[in-house]
Amino acid sequence: MVDRLANSEANSKRIGVVEGCFGAAGQPLAIPGRVLIGEGVLTKLCRKKPKARQFFLFNDILVYGNIVIQKKKYNKQHIIPLESVTIDTVPDEGDLHNGWLIKTPTKSFAVYAATANEKSEWMNHIGKCVGDLLQKSGKAPTGEHAAVWVPDSEATVCMRCQKVKFTPVSRRHHCRKCGYVVCGPCSEKKHLLPSQSSKPVRVCEYCYVQLTSGGLAPRSDSITRLGSKFNNLSDDDDDDDSSD
Repeated sequence: MVDRLANSEANSKRIGVVEGCFGAAGQPLAIPGRVLIGEGVLTKLCRKKPKARQFFLFNDILVYGNIVIQKKKYNKQHIIPLESVTIDTVPDEGDLHNGWLIKTPTKSFAVYAATANEKSEWMNHIGKCVGDLLQKSGKAPTGEHAAVWVPDSEATVCMRCQKVKFTPVSRRHHCRKCGYVVCGPCSEKKHLLPSQSSKPVRVCEYCYVQLTSGGLAPRSDSITRLGSKFNNLSDDDDDDDSSD
């Protein structure tokens, strides 16, 4: 089906519409062999709170952006190569249902669909696209992925020292290795994480020791570690300053 649609006029028009919705600020999406598989609104857990985002699944990339005017205008375009994607289901908890993790070496986050059927369709289509790409390239599935950030709301005190209480003066920071919310003194170090940045990034003291001694630092992948519905299912907020 994908091969049949690749060079069809209908597919070209659909991709053109998506490009138009992102405007001049978006990257060109039309390339030979690319097919728009589907699209829809998903709730993405950002650093501050869950937010609606428009997602577009192509046979080789996943694109999403902020909704300015539904079906007409989007901004802050993000493009994720599917070859690097792994997905894991997220258990229903509280008000959050029908979710799954989208994990890549550079960025990982959780999204939620409106229904269980919609979740199943998204996961099945993403899984098939990833599988087809890996089969064609002969590459192995990605083993490394970025930590999923613990949302700010889940930490009133530093998750490392358990002493510093966060205030407007004592700010929250995120370790890029484990995803924990930590205080300034516990995250003064920086370390190069090539999959995330070409420059050294902020890491907590614990991860810095593990990284420099060759040990393995833990990730924030446990859904129930904090016992809350928003446990570590967030990445940097698309709208807010995510430099910390």
